[in-house]
Amino acid sequence: MSPIRMIILGAVAMILGACTNMVPREKLPYPLTNETFGDPTKVVSIPLPVIATSPNEGATVGALSAFLLHNAKDEVSTLLAPQINYNQNFGTTFSLYGAFFPRPDRNWELNLSKSTKINEDYELRLRDKSLLEGKLETNAFFYRLSDGSARFFGFQSESRKANETNYADQELGFTVSAGYDIVDKLQLVVGERIRKVWIAQGAVQNLPYTRDRFSNAEVPGLDGFVAHAQKLALVYNTLDSRDMPTRGLYAKAAIEWSARFLGSDAGYRHYEAETKGYFPFADARYISVVRLAYNQTLGDDVPFLERSILGGENTLRGYGRNRFIDSSYLLCNLEERIRLFRWSVFDVNTDWELAPFIDLGAVMESLDKAKTKSFEFNPGIGFRAVVRPNIVGRVDLGVGKDGPAIFVGLGYPF
Repeated sequence: MSPIRMIILGAVAMILGACTNMVPREKLPYPLTNETFGDPTKVVSIPLPVIATSPNEGATVGALSAFLLHNAKDEVSTLLAPQINYNQNFGTTFSLYGAFFPRPDRNWELNLSKSTKINEDYELRLRDKSLLEGKLETNAFFYRLSDGSARFFGFQSESRKANETNYADQELGFTVSAGYDIVDKLQLVVGERIRKVWIAQGAVQNLPYTRDRFSNAEVPGLDGFVAHAQKLALVYNTLDSRDMPTRGLYAKAAIEWSARFLGSDAGYRHYEAETKGYFPFADARYISVVRLAYNQTLGDDVPFLERSILGGENTLRGYGRNRFIDSSYLLCNLEERIRLFRWSVFDVNTDWELAPFIDLGAVMESLDKAKTKSFEFNPGIGFRAVVRPNIVGRVDLGVGKDGPAIFVGLGYPF
């Protein structure tokens, strides 16, 4: 049976199975449910088509079914979303996404994905802010991935569309951090990460392989690399919600260093500064959001994927991921989140939002060498389905000099 036919039959089957059920809690063991759920538990299944395209991956079609488990307050506290997709570059992909929110100060996410060609992604994210009377926040992220759609265009001075190449980014690593509230609204964060990267043949046949066009001498890290880095940061946060803020300010200043004697293939430092502001109007029906960010990487022979990078669904939404790479970047995002209406879909209360945006950013060797002509101006429009207090589905359409880009995913971009 062809992949397209399998997906069509799968979509039909899920649509026919759409419903709301009350399921005995004993049939939904931890972590699907916990003491905050009622018995029986309300389970809503929502079938959805998957139609997506992005500059790196190309067109993807498929189907998913989202299973939303409601706690005793009728809030979505667990989300499971199995799906099957087809993409001509990666073949058929089977995946399972899960998000668990057992309490406001604790959540987990997992993603399991395997394609018939090259691509795979296994992720686990953990967050807990229940320790030391809520003053200590711990985060952990473990992953193993292979992305056959990765692109490299050269560094800023030679980053032209004509230089586009493809490779498979294969990685294994983890990131852990602990943040302590030293005073109200101010947190000191220490972190540790290890990243092992292999560069292999990609999945996009109509583009040259990156290692055939560039050498490791030109592009450090093209033969693969190991990064072992430690981070120290200060975070000021007055946001009214971690996942869905409507008002407040967020500011972060961080330094991260990587040393050869601790196992890294190169010694370098990252400096990062970011501010975000959320300004509500008309009882939060309109929320103006602004983000300013600066990143700088200093060192010799810094691997290309460890430098300052722009492009993709969370930075410059008119381009694919990792479109622009150099030693520094400057970024500004402006977005107006407009709640159009509230609507109950399959017994789930949902806010439907429109979000016109402007992304403006550039990479450069250093800030004093920034040139006006280097800045990319990406206008666009976003469509959001918001299930409070913690789930956002989004589609963002951005326009850059290479043409339009469409991103489909979960969570706000910032």
